[in-house]
Amino acid sequence: MATTKTTGEALSDEDIAKTAEGVIQMVGEARSALQTVVFGQDKVLDLTLATIISGGHGLLVGVPGLAKTKLVEALGIVLGLDNRRIQFTPDLMPADILGSEILDEDADHRRSFRFVKGPIFTQLLMADEINRASPRTQSALLQSMQEHHVSISGQRYDLPHPFHVLATQNPIEQEGTYPLPEAQLDRFLMQIDITYPDREAERRILIETTGASISSLKPVLTSQDLIAAQKLVRFMPVGEKVLDVILDLVNLARPGEENTEFGKLLAWGAGPRASQALSVAARAKALMEGRLAPSVDDVITLAEPILKHRMALTYSARVEGETISSLISRMITRIKG
Repeated sequence: MATTKTTGEALSDEDIAKTAEGVIQMVGEARSALQTVVFGQDKVLDLTLATIISGGHGLLVGVPGLAKTKLVEALGIVLGLDNRRIQFTPDLMPADILGSEILDEDADHRRSFRFVKGPIFTQLLMADEINRASPRTQSALLQSMQEHHVSISGQRYDLPHPFHVLATQNPIEQEGTYPLPEAQLDRFLMQIDITYPDREAERRILIETTGASISSLKPVLTSQDLIAAQKLVRFMPVGEKVLDVILDLVNLARPGEENTEFGKLLAWGAGPRASQALSVAARAKALMEGRLAPSVDDVITLAEPILKHRMALTYSARVEGETISSLISRMITRIKG
C-alpha cells in the first residue's frame, strides 16, 4: 500500500493502477496534441510535461526563435490551465508581477487601500526571457515558486492551484542578460535546454507554419485532471535501489573533501531539492511511459536537466576546460560502474 506523509491518505496498489490507466491515456493525448504545433522537440516536450506532472517549475534555455514561447502557450491550452505571460525587461518592477495596493475612496469619501492582483495570479505563468530583468525583479518569484503564495504589506495572498512557472531564458552570453541567483535556480525542477531542430523537423516547420492552414489546439485535460495526475505521482512507490542511486548521484554533485574526484571542481552543488526533484520527476517519467514505478534508468536520464543548474564550477576547473555537462556524464559513469 502506498501512503503519503503530507495528507495521511492512502491508496491501494489496485487504486493506483486503476487511476494510472486514465492518467497515462490523457498524458499521451496531451503529448500527441503538442506534437502537432511544436515540431522536432520531442525530448523537450517530454521533459516539460514531466516537470508539470511532477508539480514543479521549468527553466527553458535556448536562443530566440526555437518555439519556447509557443511551447508554453500550447501547454496552457492542452492542459486546460489559465495562463498568462510576462515579458521580462530591464525596467520591469516586482509590482508589475505581484500586484500592488491602490488607494480607493468610497461614496462617503472614506479612503482605504485595495490590493490589485498582478499577472502572477494564474495557474501557468510564462516568465518570458526571465534573465533580461534585474535580480531584484527576478527575486519577486522566489516566495511564490516555493510557497505558492505572495505577501504584500504583511498580507498573505494565495495563488491558484495548480501553480507553475515556465520561464524562458536566453543564453547568458547574449547581451542584456542577468544571471539568475542560485536561490532562484534551485526552485526550478529542471533546466531544459532547447537546441536547433534537425533538417527534417525544420522542413516540417516550413511546410506547416508558412501555409494558409494553421493547426489549432483544444484542451485535452482540465486543471482537476492535472491535479489528480500530480497526486498519483506522489503515491507511486520508489525502490530502495532507485533511492540509493539518487542519493549517490546528488552527493557526487556537491563540493567537499570527501568527494575527492568531483568536489574539488565544484564551487557549489546540489542541495536536498535536487534529491526531491529526482525522486518525483523519475516517477512522473515512469508514469508517462506507462509504468507504475521508476527505474534507475529514469534517474540517469533526468540527471542532467535536474542537476545542471544546481552546480557551478570553480575558476580553476573552468580554466582547465571542464563543463557541467561533462562532469555530470562522468558522475553517471561512476554510478553505473
